[in-house]
Amino acid sequence: MCGRFAQSSPPEVLARQFRVAGALPDETRPSWNVAPSQLALVVRRNPETGFRHLDPLLWGLVPHWTKDLKSARRPINARAETVTSSPMFAPAYKKRRCLVPADTWYEWKALGRGKQPYAFASHDREPLALAGLWESWTQTGMGKILRTFTILTTEANRLAATVHDRMPVIIRPADWPLWLGEEEGDPAALLRPASDELLESWPVSPAVGNIRNNGPELLRSNSHSQ
Repeated sequence: MCGRFAQSSPPEVLARQFRVAGALPDETRPSWNVAPSQLALVVRRNPETGFRHLDPLLWGLVPHWTKDLKSARRPINARAETVTSSPMFAPAYKKRRCLVPADTWYEWKALGRGKQPYAFASHDREPLALAGLWESWTQTGMGKILRTFTILTTEANRLAATVHDRMPVIIRPADWPLWLGEEEGDPAALLRPASDELLESWPVSPAVGNIRNNGPELLRSNSHSQ
């Protein structure tokens, strides 16, 4: 499960790290609490030019074949174990894989009757590249285009398992070309838990559970709340 993440690095920083081309989007702002149905920056490869682009997409996948947008499921996660066979995700997995930059993601640990949120980030605090899929949906007769994405999850590694049994699939920089379709190979080989050495985690304030709270203070350690 991955239901919240932080994307606070400026677009210029993400553009350099992910080596994207073209104009940078200006309609997004740094967020320390990205929630489903909100915009987030996603790295996609243009199949015609071969260049990577950084684009704002809505979190919650809407397949191109969706008839009724109001009743659409809009899943925010896709299970790595079934993504190649799922009618919901398989078409996007074959042709529309993307990277979702995330400075941090949050997960909640059950503690008695309550839950304690934890933040997960790389040791060097460089943005992580979460494996994603994207879709483009066009409203019939209106020409309205809606671009959305979902984040792939896999079984938790040893560190993440202390909080939750699932974690996002993290793509290493050396594997970005394969995941984005720039190189030949089997992207399914990348659908595995990240190494324990890559990450660290710490308890944060329950305030992150409210989407109206959005600031760097959400990442402060809150060990007293455990």
